[in-house]
Amino acid sequence: MNRQEHRKSATALEPALQVGKSGTGAVVDELKTQLKKLKLVKVKFLKSAYFEGDKNELAEKLANMTGSELIEVRGNTAVFRRKG
Repeated sequence: MNRQEHRKSATALEPALQVGKSGTGAVVDELKTQLKKLKLVKVKFLKSAYFEGDKNELAEKLANMTGSELIEVRGNTAVFRRKG
């Protein structure tokens, strides 16, 4: 599947995780677990998480910390794909 097909299939997903005032570090392990089970995971960023940076920075940071690929950031949600 290419990036556009992943975007299409991600529209039907509900956010599996929320990043809030605890920051990105609090959800890294759970996101890794979700990515092992599922191919795509949608994460919602709450406004209280923006102390670490804007949503694009948060999404890139999560992708790097989990070893996943960032598919897209739309609104306050980001979609991650398992690599490999």
